[in-house]
Amino acid sequence: MQQQLETKPEGDAIALARRLAEACLERKAQDVLAVDARGLTSFADTFVVASGGSDRQVRAITDSVLEAARALGENVIGKEGYEEGRWVLIDLADVIVHVFQADVREHYDLERLWEDAPRIDLDGVPGDKPAAAEAEQAR
Repeated sequence: MQQQLETKPEGDAIALARRLAEACLERKAQDVLAVDARGLTSFADTFVVASGGSDRQVRAITDSVLEAARALGENVIGKEGYEEGRWVLIDLADVIVHVFQADVREHYDLERLWEDAPRIDLDGVPGDKPAAAEAEQAR
């Protein structure tokens, strides 16, 4: 008898990426972006990339992502780089989250690697403000 694999609906990885991006923003992450890599890679459907200003902030962002994932019942497959706090990778199977310090993010330039992947719209995600709105609010 052939066992049928249970698959998540197509939008679940997108919705999860948006929620994890929100978790990043809850800890004041900068330059948060999410990409839809379905069809471009076999090991994940989406990626979330965020930056923190220090090792302490990178760990705080990571903790927020882990807390949000667990609250949603998601299984955290792996977490690498937490102790150093320069680049943390969180593997949730369908979604991979990268939290960087800005200089490390610039060095590895993952955005260039995934430049062909469509960006996931984060408009409406609490905490996500276009740069012009942020500048206006700072005045």
